[in-house]
Amino acid sequence: MPSDERVSRRELERQLERARRLAAVTTDRTTYERIRDFADDVREALQRLVSRRRDQDEIRARARQLWEEAGCPSGRDLEFWLQAERELTDAEAIDR
Repeated sequence: MPSDERVSRRELERQLERARRLAAVTTDRTTYERIRDFADDVREALQRLVSRRRDQDEIRARARQLWEEAGCPSGRDLEFWLQAERELTDAEAIDR
């Protein structure tokens, strides 16, 4: 299976549905287990993709908040993005 970084959410969902349909009609135990393992891999890739997008949305929202608090200066996008990443990473580490 291709890396989930190169595969869209729609494609992963399509692969998962295809695996589900194949598993439903498969009578051979070994084939069924391989399809199930494949479906598990696809499901994990989908979860990573969704999680990564959610993280980026959180970073984007925090970076915008920092930018607005600083008076909306131009040319400092990267600075605010990196600060937001650090804050969210630090908060995540504390939660663990």
